[in-house]
Parts: sequence; structure tokens; C-alpha cells
Amino acid sequence: MNLTPRQIVEELDKYIIGQGKAKRAVAIALRNRYRRSLLPKELREEITPKNIIMRGPTGVGKTEIARRLAKLVKAPFIKIEATKYTEVGYVGRDVESMIRDLVEVAVRMVKDEKAHEMEAKVSPIVENKLVDAICDTRRASDQAVDKSVVTEELRAGKLENESIDVLVADNPKPMVAIGGPEISLGSMFDGLLPQRHKKRKMSVARAREILTNEECDKIIDKDNVYAEAIRRTEEEGIIFIDEIDKIIGKSGGSNNQDVSREGVQRDILPIVEGSTVATKYGNVKTDFILFIASGAFHVSNIEDMIPELQGRFPIRVDLDNLTKDDFKRILSEPKNSVTLQYASILKVDNIDLHFTDDALDEIAEMAATENETSENIGARRLHTIMESLLEDISFNASNQMPMTTVNIDKNYVQNAFKETKKKFDLKKFIL
Repeated sequence: MNLTPRQIVEELDKYIIGQGKAKRAVAIALRNRYRRSLLPKELREEITPKNIIMRGPTGVGKTEIARRLAKLVKAPFIKIEATKYTEVGYVGRDVESMIRDLVEVAVRMVKDEKAHEMEAKVSPIVENKLVDAICDTRRASDQAVDKSVVTEELRAGKLENESIDVLVADNPKPMVAIGGPEISLGSMFDGLLPQRHKKRKMSVARAREILTNEECDKIIDKDNVYAEAIRRTEEEGIIFIDEIDKIIGKSGGSNNQDVSREGVQRDILPIVEGSTVATKYGNVKTDFILFIASGAFHVSNIEDMIPELQGRFPIRVDLDNLTKDDFKRILSEPKNSVTLQYASILKVDNIDLHFTDDALDEIAEMAATENETSENIGARRLHTIMESLLEDISFNASNQMPMTTVNIDKNYVQNAFKETKKKFDLKKFIL
């Protein structure tokens, strides 16, 4: 990824309002991966990534930064929940499975790239198979068949939704072992038994996708794919650990649950510090994987983590609470703004929805007040308010009526939340 830190922040700004410190920290960390890749090998081995831990209340953009990063970087990336994992010896997932998941992402990424390169080569083979399948399906239902006509219609894209019976490979489903990697009994005997096939009914478009993947698999060198996937995982991999505060006990806590949480931290430590994890594609060194952790830290502090793990996250970033101005910007500025989402959904049912500026002010003020007077859930409060505000419109909308313009102004918002506003006014007098 050859984006400068400033360009990375600009990309994140399109979707996330505020939180400049967090965006800068993440952008610098990503750019440093690129800078390190251009260094001589001897020096490259000495430079490890500086992991980041983000602290801030729920709903202020921690997870959204991770989601947008995943789309931005062309590198193996996974987001995991820290609460999934248990200490070794307990029932649940062990922490090494996060590395196995990351390798799976890298393998899929490399396979997709190789398949894209091979598409032109396998396209004639796939076309012949589709023509044969369409002809066979039509003959089975006593229809007249002209192979040349079918081929022309297929190339013109007229048959994409037609259902056909096609012979595809029967791939066994993987079985998940509790606390360990996925085990596929079928893959254990690869090369010993012939590939089984079965007939499936599907659309031509879906059949083309499956047959293309099958033909590409036949000519792609899997050993090269696995080697490249492991290299990318080790050199470019990024793991985002969400809800890390949930595996940290309270200050001074010493009950059994806190002991178990500390055990998970101790298990995560060698992964973050640098170790070798065995996967079905080969051994993976975690020394140069970038880890970004985040949590709300309501009942615990970063300082409550075991000291060794604290030291592996040298960059700490605090995210700010959202203000009324932030809420107003969230409603209108991002490319996927909340108002745009609701307007687009209702346009399907012939409702042309518009929000006035004073309506956005009123919604933003209500969101900020709700977060102050009750639990602070950040930007998620806007969805709660918008669902209540547009409930009647959503319920009565139908694509059988003509296109109708609906303007949401300040009076509409105030009328929709009379009772809520009254509750806020009463709270002024409660000591």
C-alpha cells in the first residue's frame, strides 16, 4: 500500500468524523510497514511494528476505523473480539487461532489474485461446459436445442438467470475442533481418492463463478500460493483486537474470573511479542505482524493489563466523546451518512426524503442530551433516534404509490419526541 499518512487520514475522513489522533496513529503505523519493506534485509529484521492501543467510549469510531482500514489496505487483515478466547486448558478458542484465521485471509487473497490472472485462460473451457449444461438441461425438458444459438445468447449475457443442472466438485465441509484449527476429513485424503462430483441446480451466473474457480484451482500452483500467503501474513499482516478491556480484571480484583482473564492476556503475550504458530499451510512467525487493540475501559484501565502486555503496545491513543457538532456532521458529511442511508432505503418505496438543517440540529442535540442523561452509546444513539423518528413513514411507505417528497424539519422532530423532550425538562429539577 503506497498511500502517505496524510492520504490515509483523508480516506478515513470520508467515513469517520473526528478522532484525528487515532487516525494519525494508525496512518503512521501503516506507512511504517511500507517504509520498512524498502529497507535492506539485515536492517528490516531489526525493526518491529509499534503496536497501538485505542481507548474510548463505545460508539466513537474505534471499530469503524478497523472496518475502513480493512477495505483500504491491500494486506491480510482480520478483526477479532478478545472475548472469544479462553486460557489454555479451558473450553473455547485458543489465541493461536487468530493467526490461523489471518493466514486463511491471506490464502484467499492470493488465490483471488492468481484466479483473476488465469480468468482469460480458463474462460473458453468454462464457456464450453456452460453451453453443454444448458443444452443438456433443455433437452431433459424436451426443448429444441441449437448449440450455436445457445453460445451466442450466452456470450450476449441473455442466459445469466436461467437455471441449469451442472456437475461440480463435491468439496467436504470443514469440521471445527473446539479450541483448535478446522479439520477437513476430506482434505486428509487429497490425492489418494479421486475427486467426487455431484449435480447441482443453479443459475448460469453462479455456475460460471463455480466452474471458473474449479478450473483456476487446477492450474494454480498451490505451493506458491501458500508460500506467498505466509510471507504476506508475516510481513504485512494486521490484527485488530476489539474489546480488549473485557479480558482485563478490575483494579484490585482477585476472583476466579479475573484469574482466567489474566490467563488470556498471558496467552496473547507471546503472539504479540513474537512466536511461531503452526498452521495447515506452514509455520508463521508473528514478530512483524501489526496489532491494534481497542476498548472502552469503563471498569478497568490500560494500567490493569499485565505489565509485559502493556509494554507491547507502546502507542496509546485516547478517542474523544462525541459532541452535538460531531453528531450533526455524522448525520450529513460522511459518504455513508446516516441520513443518506435512510433516504436511499425509503426511495425504494417511492419516498423522496429530505432533512432540513434545523432538523439535523435538533436530532444532534437530542442525541447529545440522551448520551449525557443516560448511558453513553456514542454515534449508535443516532440510529435509535432515526428509527423512532421515521417509524410511521417506514410503516406506511409502499412502492404502489407515486413518488412522494417528505421534508423532515425541526417541528416534525419536536412533535415526534414530545414525551422525550418533556422527560429532559423534568430532569432539570431533580437534585
